Amino acid sequence: MRDFRRNCRFQINGLIRGLVIFSLAILIGLSALNAQEATPKLSFFQPADTLHKPRFWACAGSGVAIYGAASIGLYNAWYRGYELTGFHTFDDWGEWKGIDKGGHFLTTYTETALIFKGARWTGMNRKAAAWTAAGIGIGLQTTVEVMDGFSEKWGFSWSDMAFNTLGAGLFLSQELLWQEQKIVAKLSYTRPNYPVFPIIASNDGGGVTTLAERAKELYGVAFVEGFLKDYNALTIWASVNLRAISGAKSSWLPPWLNLAVGYGAENVYGGFSNNWTDDAGNDFSLDPVLYPRYRQFYLSFDVDLSRIPTRSHFVKTLFTILNWVKIPGPALEVNTLGGVKFHGFYW
Repeated sequence: MRDFRRNCRFQINGLIRGLVIFSLAILIGLSALNAQEATPKLSFFQPADTLHKPRFWACAGSGVAIYGAASIGLYNAWYRGYELTGFHTFDDWGEWKGIDKGGHFLTTYTETALIFKGARWTGMNRKAAAWTAAGIGIGLQTTVEVMDGFSEKWGFSWSDMAFNTLGAGLFLSQELLWQEQKIVAKLSYTRPNYPVFPIIASNDGGGVTTLAERAKELYGVAFVEGFLKDYNALTIWASVNLRAISGAKSSWLPPWLNLAVGYGAENVYGGFSNNWTDDAGNDFSLDPVLYPRYRQFYLSFDVDLSRIPTRSHFVKTLFTILNWVKIPGPALEVNTLGGVKFHGFYW
């Protein structure tokens, strides 16, 4: 068994190395579409007009190093403690009320957008940068899926890959069609106050827990942990720029004003249902009448930070990096329980 697990790890690490080499090859090959080197007189945050070789190789080298370190760190943090097996698939469609699928969509879109900006900073032309960013964005997420495929606890998910592709595809299609992002994927986070009253185990009555403890087990307690994986707290947004969508006749609209449509879920304490077994063998089951799992849909205004006028290349870069986070504001909620709510302030 030890040799089998070592062999699985070798296969995973080999695939990681292959993806690193493939990503670097894409960068080198597409850079050949650019013929000239940019002028050296540039401020650090100012994008180059044509290919700037020192910037290109700095980005390629640091990107490969970060990717390799992140992949190894991810494997050791998430996968090493679980049993490994042969590569297999897993149908997780319907888990977590679709919030995890929204997370895949958002993550790949954001990765693609940031890689594109990095490629453009080196002077790579727009079309090459867009294809490069989409390819690497999907490649990064594929690494995670391949690791899942060798873990006995999880498996390679085709539905995850579909949403990874949709995320990269949203960025790529807009860049190829309009040379701008009229629709931006964003995220917001408001963690619920989880109840602390006792829940009795259903099998023998000896086990006791709380929803606060269950949320801690699933989603962690630190802000960063929750921000990444608390499915009751996250809202995934498609933020549409009103002036860009409506055309030149709407020049009276602020260039940064967006209308955002969001998706969230509530009362999610398990993948497919609110039933679970703890490490001591106690079975817990939530009353679906008291804790119905339901979907939430939101409508809210937003700000496209990348469209705020500024002469500072540093500020523009900072706004671009932060643009995946939705700006808090009033929101209208409609949910699948038939409820309609107005939130004076929602994030």
